[in-house]
Amino acid sequence: MGKVCGSTSSRPSARLARALGLVAPLLLLAAAGCDLQVGDGRKATLTYTDDARAAYEEAMRSYRSKSWEDARALFAEVRKLFPYSRYATLAELRIADLEFEQEKYADAVSAYREFIQNHRTDRDVEYARYRIAKSLFRDIDDTFLLPPQEERDQGTALEAYRELGAFLRDNPRSRYSEDVRKMHAAVQGRLMRHELYVARFYLRQDVYPATIARIDHALKLFPGSALEPEALVLKGETLMRMNKLDEARAVFQKVLDEYGGPFAVTAKRFLAELNEQKAASKQGT
Repeated sequence: MGKVCGSTSSRPSARLARALGLVAPLLLLAAAGCDLQVGDGRKATLTYTDDARAAYEEAMRSYRSKSWEDARALFAEVRKLFPYSRYATLAELRIADLEFEQEKYADAVSAYREFIQNHRTDRDVEYARYRIAKSLFRDIDDTFLLPPQEERDQGTALEAYRELGAFLRDNPRSRYSEDVRKMHAAVQGRLMRHELYVARFYLRQDVYPATIARIDHALKLFPGSALEPEALVLKGETLMRMNKLDEARAVFQKVLDEYGGPFAVTAKRFLAELNEQKAASKQGT
């Protein structure tokens, strides 16, 4: 078999069709355990790799120009014609990237997860996991046509939070870590605000045990949140309404000792109120 020459045709399907004519007999020979030589002495596998690279680069040109459907078709052909090359694996990953770039985040998550399932030891698994987390993060819809964040269903946000946290635990030194940490903090804040929204709803209904339970659940589930002092002040206020004044005092003191900012000011005001009530109670006796 002679060496396949380059084509002057600009049509990708024509070049890939010619590549298929080369690949089919190569795959048959490889399956039979043969080591085929091309006319100039190069291994047939080298020609196979060169053609796979050329086909992948052609698909990438469509990808970079955002010709999404052309790129999808070309990547699919790379996977079909060159299944045993590195470029077939890369083409599968780029198809997932296509979904991400078109903001089809649910489809992107499915495609990245399929890539991980198919290539568990591949060096790009870390990238695929990062893009899963980023897809879930971007899929949290914040348009003005919807209710405020804290009033909406938090299913996607919770899934994103778990995925982002798992990525950070498994890849603490990843080049994507800084971006993932920012997304993780943003989602944590959103989820914490939702929990406080629900807690305040219970408080308005005078359902104090449910209010406390919701706050404690949030503090346990989202440790280190920037909203911790707000949650603690709300807990202290609820304890005051329950006439659990010593417990309320301890919570407010914790805010003063461990946090600054506006909620420390609020905690200090509540503590002063509690001290005044205590002093008045002693005078009354």
